[in-house]
Amino acid sequence: MLLTRPARPHPSLRFLRRPKAALLASAVTVCLVAAGAPAEPLGVGDRIYPELGNPGYDVAAYDLAFTYPGSNDKPLKAVTTIDARLTHSLKRINLDFAHGTVESVDVDGRRAAFTRAGEDLVVTPDHALPLGSVTRITVRHTSDPVAAADQDGGWVRTTDGLAMANQADAAHLVFPCNDHPSDKAMFTFHVTAPNGYTAVANGLPTGAVKAGGSTTWSYRSRHPMATELAQVSIGHSAVVRRTGPHGLPLRDVVPAADKKELEPWLAKTPDQIAWVESKIGPYPFETYGVLMARASTGFELETQTLSLFEKDIFIEPAYPKWYIESVMVHELSHQWFGDSVSPRTWSDVWLNEGHATWYEALYAEEKADRPLQDRMKAAYGASDRWRAAGGPPARPKPPAPGQKIGIFRPNIYDGAALVLFALRQEIGKDAFERLEKVWVQENRDTSVGTADFVRLASAIGGRDLTGFFQDWLYGEKTPPMPGHPDWKQVPPPAPSNPARKS
Repeated sequence: MLLTRPARPHPSLRFLRRPKAALLASAVTVCLVAAGAPAEPLGVGDRIYPELGNPGYDVAAYDLAFTYPGSNDKPLKAVTTIDARLTHSLKRINLDFAHGTVESVDVDGRRAAFTRAGEDLVVTPDHALPLGSVTRITVRHTSDPVAAADQDGGWVRTTDGLAMANQADAAHLVFPCNDHPSDKAMFTFHVTAPNGYTAVANGLPTGAVKAGGSTTWSYRSRHPMATELAQVSIGHSAVVRRTGPHGLPLRDVVPAADKKELEPWLAKTPDQIAWVESKIGPYPFETYGVLMARASTGFELETQTLSLFEKDIFIEPAYPKWYIESVMVHELSHQWFGDSVSPRTWSDVWLNEGHATWYEALYAEEKADRPLQDRMKAAYGASDRWRAAGGPPARPKPPAPGQKIGIFRPNIYDGAALVLFALRQEIGKDAFERLEKVWVQENRDTSVGTADFVRLASAIGGRDLTGFFQDWLYGEKTPPMPGHPDWKQVPPPAPSNPARKS
C-alpha cells in the first residue's frame, strides 16, 4: 500500500507449509482452555491486531462465491468454503467475520451451531475435531459493502460496481476467514453478476458461464495468498490482455469507456516487470495486471496479481509521469515483497513497505534522474520525528480506535527504506543486492519475519548484524548513517496542507 499521495508531488493447496511463529502458542492454549466457556473472540497474538487470526487450525484453501445484485448499495449473497487442517483438537472454531448476516454453517457436511463474539464467528460442530484432521467449513452469508463503507477497508464502492481493499485488517469485513498473513492459503473465486458486468479476481480465469440474465466468472490462484491480498472487481470493465517477460500473461482491468485513454499507462507494465526482475529475480506469480477503479480511496494497493489503483491518478495533470510510474513500480515490487514473501506479524510490515519504497525510489533514480541518496538524506532528517509519531520501523505503534491510516505511517515507508540504505552502506552494494535476491527466492510463498531477515543479512554480510538492526529497527532515535556522518536530523517544516492518508 502507498501511504500518502500528495495533493501536489514533491519536486525533488498445500496442508504442509513452514511452521507458524511461536506467537501462536499462547493463543492456542486460550482456545483449548476456553472450549467449554462462553464464546469469545480469539487471536493469534499479533501485537498490533491482537484479535486477528485464530488458533488451532491452518487454512489450506478458500472457495469464495459472491452474487452481485446489480447495485453496490445492497448486500451480496455469498458462500465461503474453507478447507483446513487442525493443528490442535478443537470443540469450537473461531473465524474472523463482521458486517455480514450468517444464514447457516456446515462442518464436514453437517449443520453446526454458530454465534457471534466481537468480530469472530464462533462455530460449534456436533463433534470434536481431532488433531491432524482435515475439515471443511461452509458458511452461507451476506457480504455487505454498505456496512463496510465506514471501515478502513473491505469492499470499495466504485462508480460502476465494487473492488476490494482488505489491507491490513479488513478481509473479514467481506468473508469469513483466518484474517492474518501468517496463514496463507489457495483461493478460488466464483462471482455471479448481471450480464453487462465483468468480474475479475486474483489468479487466472477458469471459466465464465452465462445463464439467463447473469454470468458466473471463476478464477483460481496458483500460489498461496494472505487474506488481505484478495481482490474481486465487479464493474462495466474492459479486460486488456498482453504478454509480459518470459511469456507471462498480463491482464489489466479498466473502466471500458476509458480504455483508450489509459492504454499508454497499461503498456508500461512489461518493461516495469523486466526492470524489477533485473534487480531481484523472476516474477513470482502466474499473472499480473493493474486494476484502475473509478473510486476515491487516497491509496493504491498491491492485491496479489492484480494491483488496485485509483483511475484518477493516471489522468490528474498535477502528477508528473515519473511519479506515477514510480507508484506503479511500488505496487509491482510488492508482488515479491509482501505478497510472495508475506509478513509473519504486522510488526514485520516494514519488510513489505520498506522494500517497495526502495525499488520505487531506485526506479525514479534510474529512469527519471531523481537521486536515491537525496531522498534518503531527506528521510534521515525526518526519521526521529517519524519514530516519535509512529514508532520505530519494526515496532510501529498500534492504530488508535477509528484511526484511518492504521499502521501505515512514514516510519514504515521511507523510514524503512532508510534502514535498507543504511544496510547497503554497512555491508556493501554487492552483498546487499545478493541478499535481496536470496531473500525472495528462499522465502517464496511463505510468511517470514524480521528475525529471518536479520539472520540472512548476517550470513550474506559475513558478520553478526543483530546490533545494527536492533538500533535501526527498534531504536527511539535514528543511528548515525554509515558513510555519512554529516547527515543530521532536520527540524520540522512550517505547517502546510496535509497529505492524503490511506
